[in-house]
Amino acid sequence: MKPLHTDHWQYYYAKPVSTGIFKFQAEDFQVVEDLGYEPCGEGEHQFVFIEKINTNTAFVAEQLARFVKLPLRQITYAGRKDKYAVTQQWFGIHAPGKPDFDFSSFDLEGVRVLKQVRHNRKLRTGQLKGNHFTITLRQVLHPEAIEERLQDIAQQGVPNYYGEQRFGVMRLNEMGEVQRGGNLVMAERMVNGETIRHRNKRSMALSALRSWLFNEMLSARLAQGQFDTVLDGDALMLTGSNSFFIHSSGGEKESKEQQDAQHRYDTKDICPSAPLWGKGELPTRATAFSLEQNVANTNSEVIDFLSQCGFEQERRAIKIWPSQLQWQSKGDTFTVSFSLPSGCFATSVLRECVETLSPINRV
Repeated sequence: MKPLHTDHWQYYYAKPVSTGIFKFQAEDFQVVEDLGYEPCGEGEHQFVFIEKINTNTAFVAEQLARFVKLPLRQITYAGRKDKYAVTQQWFGIHAPGKPDFDFSSFDLEGVRVLKQVRHNRKLRTGQLKGNHFTITLRQVLHPEAIEERLQDIAQQGVPNYYGEQRFGVMRLNEMGEVQRGGNLVMAERMVNGETIRHRNKRSMALSALRSWLFNEMLSARLAQGQFDTVLDGDALMLTGSNSFFIHSSGGEKESKEQQDAQHRYDTKDICPSAPLWGKGELPTRATAFSLEQNVANTNSEVIDFLSQCGFEQERRAIKIWPSQLQWQSKGDTFTVSFSLPSGCFATSVLRECVETLSPINRV
């Protein structure tokens, strides 16, 4: 099969003219998780709010399990957070009949427990409202262009691309060329028939492959100039919800149904979606179905492989609108902060504003 590249995906705006160093140090990328609710204070689940620096989420879960002497399956979290960052997130410990754990002797470099509270329900993957990001860029050129782009983004949003983290660490080789992320390389090997026995690596490769195809769908829609147009047969998602309905314009661009749907999209009430591929039929119809099926036909090996991996057809909104968007420029340092819904990537916002280079990812 052909290599799975990521450098051809279309921009929503023009390619940024600004450049800056991203993740010069861990504090330059800060993430605070927002569950969207407060733990109730009672129950058999002990929630701990943890700050970690340059530490992997799964590794913290393993160390918590070892510390409280419980199986790893009883330690849960709502979402993985970036390793090279300062992040604050919740972990859940299912410990029925046990008193509150004393974390005063929990000694793990770069990790500290900020809060501990009980709750009556399990903390499940994806069970969060979103995340708040604070990002510092250094050695920035043309900060005024970043400000102009952010003003546009505040009104018009950005494509809901999966970010570079999903595909594995991108590195520069000795020739200055960007090497593709390791998760995508593993996915290629799997499609070509190789068995990846390590469960976690296999899972990351499959997620990367599915996400790559989703990004292909978004890029094709952008390339055809149809990103901000509600298409006949689109699967439209209610903002803040995973539910969707199929739009029918009756084949007429000027119909009342079409005008109403377009207005709801323009006012951020609904959003077209693209497929997270799995077995089963595409729910889209008419024009939207043709666009998605054309991309699928171009990537038949990926489609066939994902259809056999047990995934069901799912949908994901094609656009996001950052909230609480603020920024500040001082000298050649630029700081921006914003909130995104669960599962959305801050790097997809940055991508539209500035061409970044992370010194951490250099070899």
